[in-house]
Amino acid sequence: SQRRRLVKSIFRKKLESLQSGSIGIRKPFLTCSYASNQMSRLLLRSHTLLGFLLLLAGILLATVAAFSAETGHHSSVEATALTVTNSSQPAISYAAPVVGYKIINTYPHDPRAFTQGLVFADGNLYEGTGLRGQSSLRKIDLKTGNILRVRQLPAHFFGEGITIYGNRVIQLTWRAKVGFVYDIQTFQLLDTFNYPTEGWGITHDGRSLIMSDGTSTLYFLNPHTFQEVGRLEVHTSDGPVSRLNELEYVQGEIYANVWKIDRIARISPETGEVLGWIDLEGLLKPEDRSRRIDVLNGIAYDVNNDRLFITGKLWPKLFEIELVGPER
Repeated sequence: SQRRRLVKSIFRKKLESLQSGSIGIRKPFLTCSYASNQMSRLLLRSHTLLGFLLLLAGILLATVAAFSAETGHHSSVEATALTVTNSSQPAISYAAPVVGYKIINTYPHDPRAFTQGLVFADGNLYEGTGLRGQSSLRKIDLKTGNILRVRQLPAHFFGEGITIYGNRVIQLTWRAKVGFVYDIQTFQLLDTFNYPTEGWGITHDGRSLIMSDGTSTLYFLNPHTFQEVGRLEVHTSDGPVSRLNELEYVQGEIYANVWKIDRIARISPETGEVLGWIDLEGLLKPEDRSRRIDVLNGIAYDVNNDRLFITGKLWPKLFEIELVGPER
């Protein structure tokens, strides 16, 4: 009977313990704690992975932005959305007469040439090309497209517009704010000069150099000292015209490529008014656009024979055109 009482006592205590929940509490508690720790570790790993992906995305975006700025204004590479330096105003207003064109001749053009400046002199073309590590000054045979002479710019310069003044070739750079002066016969470097803005296009009127910087402003420079002697704000009746790029002086007017459109502005050098537009849409045919090409850019004028030459960045062809439509 004593043994029975002992067994009953033990059984009773076990039963009371079970009913009070003292048995089976620690194990579920440990299980929940373990699950919580595992969840924390998974969340930490997820945050780490998310942070890495965000960092990677940031690096990719920075790379794309740098490439866009590099090819930029110069690209629908240059690109490509370069912020134009002056402009809250619309880039284009067509409140002026528009003329078309007729192709007179077609010539080969180096499809690797990122054309930034173009001049015709002494029966040959002179071309300035851009992109860092690829910028150059070239003398080119018009009919064959062969390069007769070339001078490479140092790799850190982005070459821009060119003009010929006397026996010198003058070449701008984009953001370095440095211009180069070369002997036209040998391409030997004669001098350098500085300017406070970006350099885009350059031409001259026989008295002053005329320079663009991608805004609606044209700068007139002394051709010997390179000091600014005047400015011109280019406009239509609707307001400023910005993104002025490559320039050429043609029969008393300034012709200007406007970045990212297939039109050339004809500008009064006295008032800055856009006298008219040359619409060059469709100049480069679809079959010539099968490879990588960029925007219309490059105007050269043969003064002696009244010939106008047009090309673009990375275009495989250069065109001699005649204007058709209203009188210039």
